[in-house]
Amino acid sequence: MAIKKLVIAGGGTAGWMTAALASKLLAPNVTIELVESEQIGIVGVGEATIPPIQTFNQVMGLDEREFLRATNGTIKLAIKFENWRVQGESYFHTFGAPGAQMGFCNFNHFWQRAKALGDKHSIWDYDINYLFCEQNGFNQINTQNPLYEVPYAYHFDSALYGQYMRKLAEQAGVVRTEGIIDHVAQDPATGYITSLTLQSGQIIEGDLFVDCTGIRKLLIQKTLGVAYEDWSELLPANSAVAVQTDRLETLVPYTRSIAHAKGWQWQIPLTHRNGNGIVYSDKYMSDDEARDTLLKNLPAKTVNEPRQIKFQTGRTTEQWCKNVIAIGLSSGFLEPLESTSIHLIQSAVVRLMKLFPQQGIDQVAVEAYNRESQTEYETIRDFIILHYYVNERDDSEFWRDMRHLDIPDRLRHKIDLFTQTGVIFNEEHDIFRDSSWLQVMMGQGLQARDYHPAANAMPDQAFLQRMAQLRQVKREPLSQCMPHEAFLQKFLG
Repeated sequence: MAIKKLVIAGGGTAGWMTAALASKLLAPNVTIELVESEQIGIVGVGEATIPPIQTFNQVMGLDEREFLRATNGTIKLAIKFENWRVQGESYFHTFGAPGAQMGFCNFNHFWQRAKALGDKHSIWDYDINYLFCEQNGFNQINTQNPLYEVPYAYHFDSALYGQYMRKLAEQAGVVRTEGIIDHVAQDPATGYITSLTLQSGQIIEGDLFVDCTGIRKLLIQKTLGVAYEDWSELLPANSAVAVQTDRLETLVPYTRSIAHAKGWQWQIPLTHRNGNGIVYSDKYMSDDEARDTLLKNLPAKTVNEPRQIKFQTGRTTEQWCKNVIAIGLSSGFLEPLESTSIHLIQSAVVRLMKLFPQQGIDQVAVEAYNRESQTEYETIRDFIILHYYVNERDDSEFWRDMRHLDIPDRLRHKIDLFTQTGVIFNEEHDIFRDSSWLQVMMGQGLQARDYHPAANAMPDQAFLQRMAQLRQVKREPLSQCMPHEAFLQKFLG
């Protein structure tokens, strides 16, 4: 059956990103209607992103200046992890790649050789993103030279971003219907959803449905009965408290992730306020203790009441089932340690557009969608587990228990391969490239026992001079670096 009408159940960031991209790519051949209710709140704490958001914005035709103004956005170059390996120590996971391609093997092998020869520089000294973060600055470098690339993403108010997507979607013809879904009708023969009935009695018919109802999972789970795969044994955090504070006096171009005795705290700088929260497991810390810990460690005065959020890490086992695709929290939840919430929405919408069943749903496409979704979720899960598993803290039962997680075989193999050989392979559908894994592994204290013999090609003195020259090249863009807030003021006018 040809898909003539797409119905999106639920708004928020997930619903309106889906509506905006679908209207951009499918109109006028497919009619799009979004059903949401102002009586149902949204989680709305995904305020930090990763660089692929730029691709999404470009496809949508957004003007970067207008987008930043509309969402009170700032630039994000990295995440700073504080107290994660041991208390009092920090490292950066930047969006850049340290060093340069120098031959057959990755740059960390050359860095390790330099270290063996007595060089004291860290691998981050070869990373422009890190050097900009150290200056609390940023600038767009107009160059085709990959040595000078400064990949970046954004911090923004996700509720405002959802409203921005709504404006674009409605301008493109998406129909928004206000109402609470009261009943979901299914075809008795196929089990496919045929319509949604609202409390008002209005009936919304459709051919393909997107479930953006968040943790309620109204269509994918409550109606179709798709199972949820619980990952709480691997990622035991199940709670968060979020609160907003006055904006920071100095706008840093990175997210802060600060580990505490029984959880971790985020700080996200926006132009008008700061986003804050604490993530924890109620097995190790009560809700009251978490709230007190957060409030005692805020950078500024609160502007709203702390909000409690409960969740279960895991994924919906079939994110496309029959004629329903789950996008956003209805498809699964991973704690926001690496700012992947909005990206998972983006990748799900893009995947759906690539496999859109214009002439009817084909099981081959459904299986491809679900296979890619599963791999993406699992690789992000493993990357998050890495931060917890490789820690050396001994100040609480929580951190000691994290060192004894029964980690997935794929992650164990990745750790063993790096520590034995210094090699990190990029995996298909893993959104984190080898440079990301490298920075977190090294930041958490893992060291490779050996490096590749290809790094030994040059004589010692010439090699060390080459490394010094590369450090100098990486510092050259600092002459163009501006304080983060000064850049925003100049860029936005």
